[in-house]
Amino acid sequence: MTMKTTSLDRAADLRGEPGLIDRLRADRTTRVIATRGGRVRIADGDLDHATLLRVPVEEIVEATWALLGRDPDGHAILLAVLPPEPETVSVDTAPDEMWLGLRDLGARLDPDETELLIEALALGGWLRDAPFCPSCGGGTELRQAGWSRHCLVCGCEHFPRTDPAVIVAVESADGERLLLGANANWGGRMYSCFAGFTEAGESLEATVHRELEEESGVRLASLRYVSSQPWPFPRSLMLGFRAVVLDEGDVRPDGEEIIDARWFTREEIGSALAGDGPVGLPGPSSIARALIVSWFEERA
Repeated sequence: MTMKTTSLDRAADLRGEPGLIDRLRADRTTRVIATRGGRVRIADGDLDHATLLRVPVEEIVEATWALLGRDPDGHAILLAVLPPEPETVSVDTAPDEMWLGLRDLGARLDPDETELLIEALALGGWLRDAPFCPSCGGGTELRQAGWSRHCLVCGCEHFPRTDPAVIVAVESADGERLLLGANANWGGRMYSCFAGFTEAGESLEATVHRELEEESGVRLASLRYVSSQPWPFPRSLMLGFRAVVLDEGDVRPDGEEIIDARWFTREEIGSALAGDGPVGLPGPSSIARALIVSWFEERA
């Protein structure tokens, strides 16, 4: 699995410019990506080749604003975080099925559009959910073109959070089987890689070992980092690993978060990837599926 090099120009060099958002909102070349409740408007057309809808500034009546970056032509792209209740403007009058989230869109977007989508959802979620200072509870004002908050009471500066989490594909010593778990939230219908958040003062490697032992009872002989994926639910950075188990014989799901854990052969994984069972696997937008596909294709 190859790591993608970013192509999005986030225009960080502009964020400190006084009055930047107002200037860009007055620029007729500026385009806007609107979010509402963790979803974005997509352009009309074939959903299997979807694109994010970009609208002129004047089509937005009420919103919280931020700078997402520049398009390939050098024009600004703004983020407009809309209030929960739709306003009577064209961007907001589309039917609900034209407002989609990351899981809905899956692999329908090309990589550049997906990167822009994740940035919009992650920043939009922070703008929506963190209006007050976590230190004193005071009100804040936006700075740095929507990328920081300044507390009007205690003066603290706050920035969008990113919480590291690990996700790991665990294989047998001979490399011919993959260990997957069924999360209780999925009702046993889907199996995936093991994952968990990094705790305070913990390294990524220690997180992998701890999570695997807690959730499945297995210990690992080795592990290696593969790649990462931002995952705005609500603000995670998923760091993907491959690992080899030390002892295959004693798999014990914790019974709370993971209700089942089992080994799958390469043939079973291939069948599941094709949609023919024996179980469901994560969707195409997730790093979990990419880790599974990478393992499967190594010796297929």
